[in-house]
Amino acid sequence: MENYAPMDVIVWGEYACFTRPEMKVERVSYPVPTASAARGILEAIFWKPEFAWQVREVWVLRPIRYASILRNEVKSKVALRTVLGWAERGGGYEAAEDRTQRHSLVLRDVAYLIRAEVQVRPGCEAHPAKYRDQFRRRVQRGQCYARPYLGCREFAADFCPAQGDEQPIPDSMELGRMLLDLDYAPEGDGRGTPRFFEARLDRGVIRYPAFEEEV
Repeated sequence: MENYAPMDVIVWGEYACFTRPEMKVERVSYPVPTASAARGILEAIFWKPEFAWQVREVWVLRPIRYASILRNEVKSKVALRTVLGWAERGGGYEAAEDRTQRHSLVLRDVAYLIRAEVQVRPGCEAHPAKYRDQFRRRVQRGQCYARPYLGCREFAADFCPAQGDEQPIPDSMELGRMLLDLDYAPEGDGRGTPRFFEARLDRGVIRYPAFEEEV
């Protein structure tokens, strides 16, 4: 298959939260997007079952700044069986009785350049250029299937085509272990095994290994 230059898209927003998995109660964001968060942004703009997004790298375009916010959250999930029981016997859910306040350490005033490639799945006979062109047209028009978000759904993201003169920040730092993807067995029970890699921000750029690479 021919090699193509990765596609670029600019995303930005007022807040972002890419939660570190080791934080169980209070949410604390990585300084940069995770691979799954960047892929989710691309899939919100354009996705087809015939291909998958391979995020190669993300450029951090604005200085990394944090903000501490306090949010009301519910402590538990309501099971479907419980809801069906309410429909039969009466009752309901009182959010005020199940509410708690939690702090979140989030990013503020963020902007990123996401660089990714289209990888067609086995059995797809369409040329990758077909999906690349469709993605570019949607970005140019501001079209999306769902509003992209920056880690949490309440942190909506705007997007536009890259202009070619973007410059990442000069910062470098070790980011620790970061989730790359979930490894699903071909005929498993739907549970995935998490795959991590040692992430590093190198002069404002974080690079993600391909899933098949040794991490």
